[in-house]
Amino acid sequence: MLSSDQLSPKWDCLLGCKGLEDKEGPWGGGSGLPPPDYFPGSWRLDVGLDCKGSPEGAEARAWTAYYYSLLQSCLQQAGLPETQDRSQVPRTGCPGAEVTLCILGSPSTFLSVLLEGGVQSPGNMLLCLSPAWLTKVPAPGRPGEAALLVSKAVSFHPGGLSFLDDFVPQRQATYFLVGLGPGPGQGREAAELARDLTCPTGASAELARLLEDRLLTRLLLAQRGGVAVPATLAFAYKPPALLRGGAGGPGLRLVELSGREGQETLVKEEVGAFLHSEALGDALQVAIKLSSWRWRGQQALRLHPRAEVGTVADTVVALLEKLEEEESVLVEAVCPPARLPSPGNPPPGPELAMRICAVVCRTQGDRPLLSKLHLVESDPNHFASQLVQTFIHFDVTEHRRDEENARLLAELVRARGLQLDGCFSYWDDCLVLTALLCQELGLPCSPPAAMRLAKQKSRTQLHLLRCQGPPWPSPSLHAVPCCPLESEADVERAVRQVPLPGVMKLEFGAGAVGVRLVEDALQCHQHFSRIARDLQGEADHPGIGLGWGNSMLLMEFIEGTEHDVDLVLFRGKLLAAFVSDNGPTRLPGFTETAACMPSGLAPEQAAQLVQAAFRCCLGCGLLDGVFNVELKLTGAGPRLIEINPRMGGFYLRDWILELYGVDLLLAAAMVACGLRPAVPPHPRASGYLVGVTGLVSQHLQVLRSTASQEALQALHDRGLVRFNQFTSLEEAQVPGEYEEPYCSVACAGPSPAEARLRLLGLCQGLGIDGPHYPVAHFLSHFK
Repeated sequence: MLSSDQLSPKWDCLLGCKGLEDKEGPWGGGSGLPPPDYFPGSWRLDVGLDCKGSPEGAEARAWTAYYYSLLQSCLQQAGLPETQDRSQVPRTGCPGAEVTLCILGSPSTFLSVLLEGGVQSPGNMLLCLSPAWLTKVPAPGRPGEAALLVSKAVSFHPGGLSFLDDFVPQRQATYFLVGLGPGPGQGREAAELARDLTCPTGASAELARLLEDRLLTRLLLAQRGGVAVPATLAFAYKPPALLRGGAGGPGLRLVELSGREGQETLVKEEVGAFLHSEALGDALQVAIKLSSWRWRGQQALRLHPRAEVGTVADTVVALLEKLEEEESVLVEAVCPPARLPSPGNPPPGPELAMRICAVVCRTQGDRPLLSKLHLVESDPNHFASQLVQTFIHFDVTEHRRDEENARLLAELVRARGLQLDGCFSYWDDCLVLTALLCQELGLPCSPPAAMRLAKQKSRTQLHLLRCQGPPWPSPSLHAVPCCPLESEADVERAVRQVPLPGVMKLEFGAGAVGVRLVEDALQCHQHFSRIARDLQGEADHPGIGLGWGNSMLLMEFIEGTEHDVDLVLFRGKLLAAFVSDNGPTRLPGFTETAACMPSGLAPEQAAQLVQAAFRCCLGCGLLDGVFNVELKLTGAGPRLIEINPRMGGFYLRDWILELYGVDLLLAAAMVACGLRPAVPPHPRASGYLVGVTGLVSQHLQVLRSTASQEALQALHDRGLVRFNQFTSLEEAQVPGEYEEPYCSVACAGPSPAEARLRLLGLCQGLGIDGPHYPVAHFLSHFK
C-alpha cells in the first residue's frame, strides 16, 4: 500500500525508474529483490500465489508478489475490480481443446491486451506472473519441439473481471507471448520457455535485437524502404551482423569501429565532414545519443549547436568509452517543430494571470452549507474575515519559510482548540503550505513533496521524463524537455539543451504572467534580464507566485491545440474529469483568449487527454484533491504544459457547475475532509459554453461604456451571458506585458457552433471584437 503521509524515496524511485523490464530479477537471471511494492491503492495480499509442484525460492516469490500488486494497482487505477482468488478450487476442462492465450510479463505492459482478450475470448486470456507457473514438455511425435502447459494464471473475463486460477489438468498454450526486454522477460529462463514451441509465439530474443536497435531500423528504412530519416552519423562498436559492411543510406553514414580508444582523429574528421555536409540541411543543432537494442529508446540525449565541431567530437569520444559491443553513438539533426502561421499576425499581446479572492461555503444549489469555516489570511482587512467562524491573521507571503509557518499555524490551531476535519487552499502560492499544515495536524492531503513537485514547473517535467513506468502508458510520454534558469549562465546552457523556439516562464508563476515565446538565444537572454529586473519579489506583482522567487525555466515549444483537464481524485482513484478547449494565444505571449466547454474533440481524443492528465498527477504523487492540468494535443498525443495542484481558475468552477451540476470547490472540501465526493463518474453536459477574456489594455474604453461591469452584470442576471469578473478595473491597469485578465464573457448554446455565433455577435455589438482583438480568430478552433 502507498502511504499518503509523505512522498517517500521509495515511491519517488518507483515512479521515476525505468520499466520493470529494465531490472534484473528472477526471470532475467539476476540476483536482486524487487523494489518495495509501493503502488497506489489497497487490496488483499493473502492470495494463493504458490504453484503446487513447482516451488519458488524466496527471491522468485518476492517478484511474483510484486507483479501481483502491480496488476491490482493497474486494475484499480482503471476503475476495475480486484482479482478474485479461486485457486482453492482448481479449474477443470478439456486440455488441448480450448483456446489458451498465455502472456508472461509485466501486467502494466500488457493490460490493454489482457482486458480485450477477456472480452473476445472469456476465460482464455491468461497472465502468468512467474515462469514457475508454466511447464515445458516434449511434444509427442514432434522431435525437437515442446508443448507449453499452464498450471496457474490470472484469467480475464468481460467487464474487466479477473480470477487467480489453478488448472488441473494443466492447460496447453495455443499462443504464447513473453515480455522480452533488457531485464525480466528477456532473461534465460523466459527466453528458453519461448524457444521451439509447437504453438505460435509473439516474441523472441532474436526479434528484440532486430526491432529495438534505432540505428538498424533507420538503416533498413532508408536502404530498403526509401523512407526519409533524420540526417545521421553513426559510430558503431563491433556492430551486429546486419550492420556490418553497411553502405548507409540517404543522409545516413555508418562508421564501424573495432576499438573504443584511440579514435579521436577519426571522430574529428567524420564529425567535421558531417556537420559541414548538405545532408543536415537547415538544422542548427545536432543531438548526440546512444543506440542499441539494450537501450530500448531510453538513452541519454545531448544537444549542441551545429557550429561547435570540437564540442560535438569531444562528446562523441567521451561516449565511445562507455560502449559495449553492438552499441553505437549517433549524431543526428535536430528537426525543429513546425510553426503554424497566425492569421493577420496580430501584434504581441499582454500576459494574463488569474486571481481568486472569494471564500465561499455553498452547496451545489448555491445554498449556505452549515459547517464551521476557518480562514487563514495575510490581509487583516480581508472581506471574508467577517464571514467565517474563525479568522486567523497570519503573514504567509514568504513561502520559502513554509515549513516554519506550518509549525506556527499548527500551534495557533491547537492553542485555539480548533477541531479540524480538513484543510485546503485554491490559491497557488499556499498549496505547499497547506500540505505541510495538514501533515502537522494529521489531516488528509496529498504529500508535501508531491505538492512541491507539481508547484515547480521544471521539476514536474523533469521528474515525469524519468517516469518510464509502471504503470503504462508511462507519464514520460507526455512530459516536455526543459531546463531550470537561475542565472545568465543557466540560460546559455539551456539554449544548448532545449530545441528552439522555446517557451520561457516563471518557475512558480501563475496566469501566464512572464510567459513568452523565444526564437533564439538572444531573445532568451533578453527575456531573462527583463524578468530579473521587473519581477523581483511579491511587491512587484502580488499574487503571481513571486513569494517563491523569480527563477525561470526554458521548455520546448509544442505545437498543437491547448486544453484544460480538471480532475477529481480520491485515494488515487479518478472520480470525474472535465475537458475544455482553449483558443489560439496571442504570440509571443500566451494569454488565454477564448475557451469552449465541453470539449469539441472526438471522444477518444478527449479520453487521451483525461488519461494523460491522470497519469501525470499520479506520477507526481498527487492522489487526493481537485487538480487542473494544462495540456496540448499534438499529432503524437497529449503533451503536458503544467499541473496546477488545485481546482481550475478563472471561470472553470462556475462553468462546470453550470453545465454538469458538479461543484469543484465542494468536491475539494470533501476530499480535504477524507470524504468521497458524490460526483457522477461520467457526467453529461447540459449544453455548451463559449467565452472570451477581456483585457484592460485592449478594452478599457468599452469597459467604461458599452461593456461596463454594470452592463455585463445586467446581461448575466437576465441569462443572456455568463460574466465572470476576476479583479477590479483599477487593479487590472498594469503594464500590458504583465497584465492580468479583467473578466470572461461567455454565451451558452445547444451546440458549440450556436454558442460561438451568439458570442461573436455579442462581442461585435459591445465593442470587444476589434482589429487588435479579433474574436472571430480566437473562436476559430471551436468550429
